[in-house]
Amino acid sequence: MRARVATARALQQQRFSQPGKVRCNARMSSQLLKTHCQLNPAATHLMEMAMSELNFSAGAYDRMLKVARIVADLEGQTQLQPHHVGEAIQYRTLDRKLWA
Repeated sequence: MRARVATARALQQQRFSQPGKVRCNARMSSQLLKTHCQLNPAATHLMEMAMSELNFSAGAYDRMLKVARIVADLEGQTQLQPHHVGEAIQYRTLDRKLWA
C-alpha cells in the first residue's frame, strides 16, 4: 500500500508541476477539476444518478470528483472510470451517514 500511495503522490506532483498553490488533488479548483477529472458517458450517468437520487450538493459533486481522481491515481490510471466514481460515491454516502 505504501508503494501505491507513493506512486499516486508522484502522479499528483507531476500533474501539478506548474508553479502555483496546487500540490495535490484535494486543492484542485473548478477549472482543474474540468481538466483532470473528465468523466466518460458511463461515469457521467452514474454521477448524475447519485446527485439526483441522493440529493448531493454541488460541493459534494466536486469533492466526489477529487476522491475519484485519488482512487484512479492509486490504481495508476490516467482516466476516471465508472468504478472510480462509484467508490467515491460510496465514501460520500458513508460520510453522510456517519456525520448526519
